[in-house]
Amino acid sequence: MVNGVGEGCARLSAVADAVLYEGYLLYPYRRSSAKNRVRWQFGVLLPRNWVEREEPVAPGLSGSADSWYQQTECLLRVHHAEASVRVRVRYLQLQHKQVEAADADGGHRPVESLRTADGITRLSFEEAVPRETELVLTLEELLRGSTTAVGAPAGAEYEPLPAGAGRTVRRRREVRAVTTAVAEPLAPELYRLRVRTENSGEAPDPEAPRGAVLGQALLATHTLLAGDGVDFVSLIDPPAGLTEHVRGCRNAFTFPVLGGEPPKSGGEDGASGAFLLSAPIILPDHPQVAPESPGDLHDAAEIDEILTLRTMLLTDEEKAEARATDPRAAEIVDRADTMPPEVFARLHGTIRSLAPAPAPASGRPAWWQEGGDDGLTPTTDTVLVGGVPVGGGSRVRLCPRGRGADAQDMFLDGRSAQVAAVFHDVDGSVHLAVTVDDDPAAELHGWYGRFHYFRPDEVEPLGVADAPDPLRPPRPQAPQAPRPARPADRPEKGRSDAHA
Repeated sequence: MVNGVGEGCARLSAVADAVLYEGYLLYPYRRSSAKNRVRWQFGVLLPRNWVEREEPVAPGLSGSADSWYQQTECLLRVHHAEASVRVRVRYLQLQHKQVEAADADGGHRPVESLRTADGITRLSFEEAVPRETELVLTLEELLRGSTTAVGAPAGAEYEPLPAGAGRTVRRRREVRAVTTAVAEPLAPELYRLRVRTENSGEAPDPEAPRGAVLGQALLATHTLLAGDGVDFVSLIDPPAGLTEHVRGCRNAFTFPVLGGEPPKSGGEDGASGAFLLSAPIILPDHPQVAPESPGDLHDAAEIDEILTLRTMLLTDEEKAEARATDPRAAEIVDRADTMPPEVFARLHGTIRSLAPAPAPASGRPAWWQEGGDDGLTPTTDTVLVGGVPVGGGSRVRLCPRGRGADAQDMFLDGRSAQVAAVFHDVDGSVHLAVTVDDDPAAELHGWYGRFHYFRPDEVEPLGVADAPDPLRPPRPQAPQAPRPARPADRPEKGRSDAHA
């Protein structure tokens, strides 16, 4: 691979590491925390006879569903006959850390915790070991199809504790898995690539509880793809001429997105790039780790400032337990305790662009100017959509943009909704806060002020014939005090991990 591809893979690996350890440990990072006793929820590939003990597995939208395989399909545009693709399959292998106390007769017995002469408490806990297999396949090899073992062997390591108090034993079960990569020609210089990873092991007891077979599973499974002489086509924002081919791609338990740096300027012809990340969680094209983040917190779409503050506020006893739980937990606690003020200050929020905000269509000033929010009332303000005034109480049909829309918004395409308020954002744009008509929790969301946000060009006004039932009680409206919208396709202030 050329140097540029190698450097791009290294940058994308930082995002992939965030995926790999997503949910590995959750605040407050202690073994006694209930949520740290129910882990390994993303990209879990278990033995097939355990997964399908009752019925065949059906692929759905959730990457957190247990399965025995994971399949990525994407489009390749090949530029020359010597083109090749680098496939990197990554996952965690479960490792059980068992603390054993020394007996008087020279033997050892398992214990949940052990305090040694150096004053440190050791805890038994489930850790994980990162595994990675890399394949470099030419176009010719992809057309023939290639299958490679990507599993990991069983193993055990023994570590003596100070003053002969006992030992720590780390044990791993064998993980059996294979990855198959094959390309199918669709048109001149256009191919569909399929990468499928399967757990090829077998559970001794298909009726055993989930925890008993996790040792044979691939955890947080995801795939990195890099091309030499190849471009990957975005499945979110494809070129217009490739839309039908993109719809023919079948992805199971994973969501492929373009990786690497975003293009310098956007084009109307859709997106493509030399890198692709296929992960069991939803990400946008070109996900990035925020440069302000001083290190991983492993806590689902983490917000560094809040989690760091909470970690600082743990008691000494809680911090000691977190440090004894796992080396990564100890690193998080130590980082929070020793974080310099200037590093912590950077976590409070970052302005990504100093470009002046466009003037709002209403002619009102930007919010950050003095008096900029005077006269704004979200529940009574309206905005013209196709010549129709739309505001609180209006009913609309949701039509998310075809390009650049958040994946969660696309799930609501074509649904009818009721507008609760019109919000003017800090950059001068306008967003409609809506509740979806057939959402059983719509009234609850309205009561708490939790809405979906759409731009005016992403909705269509519904006519009088579609008016709501007059016998149905109105939903609670948004609070009177104006507040800026938080649309789903904009990063939240302070968000720091690959989900930003």
